[in-house]
Amino acid sequence: MPNNQNIVGPVIRALREKQGLTQPQLVAKLNIAGWDLSRATYSKIESQIRCVADYELLKLAAGLGIDAPELLRQAMKRQKG
Repeated sequence: MPNNQNIVGPVIRALREKQGLTQPQLVAKLNIAGWDLSRATYSKIESQIRCVADYELLKLAAGLGIDAPELLRQAMKRQKG
């Protein structure tokens, strides 16, 4: 069930897949960057089960090589879609 407090889940999934990364690979990259995140928690973010804090949004965007405003723009576009 989509959560309006997490509109970026589908976008980060699409960006991750476009880059050819698995969830464990992206989680490892985020862990190396200093975010202690499990694959299970990351999966809940992609599935829109778990909310995303503002600092987490910045880390997700950086890990995917996109800036946070663009990540939000894509999420809003998808939501209106």
